[in-house]
Parts: sequence; structure tokens; C-alpha cells
Amino acid sequence: MAKLTPIESEFATTEEAEAYDAWLRAKVEKAMVSTGPGIPHDEVMAEMQAIIDRHKDR
Repeated sequence: MAKLTPIESEFATTEEAEAYDAWLRAKVEKAMVSTGPGIPHDEVMAEMQAIIDRHKDR
């Protein structure tokens, strides 16, 4: 288990970095083969703006 510095990676070890990479690749692959309906850009942006607005005062 190699330890990583914050300059090298946001993860503490190479194992953590590899596990995240595998998880992310699986999520991307699942999204790419999905046949479900997409979400319109305007709808996503409105949802993200609502989240930002809720957290502005924190």
C-alpha cells in the first residue's frame, strides 16, 4: 500500500485511487449503455441552481 502526498493525488493510498477509478469507470460505462430517457439540459441546470441557492447562506 503506497502512501500518496496531496501533491500526487487527492487519495491517501494508491489502493483508494484505484478503487475510485474502478467505481467511476463502472458508473460511466453504465451511463453510456443506458437506454433510458435523458434529462433536458435546462431541467438539470434548474435543479443545480436550486441546490446552489439552498446552500448559499451556509
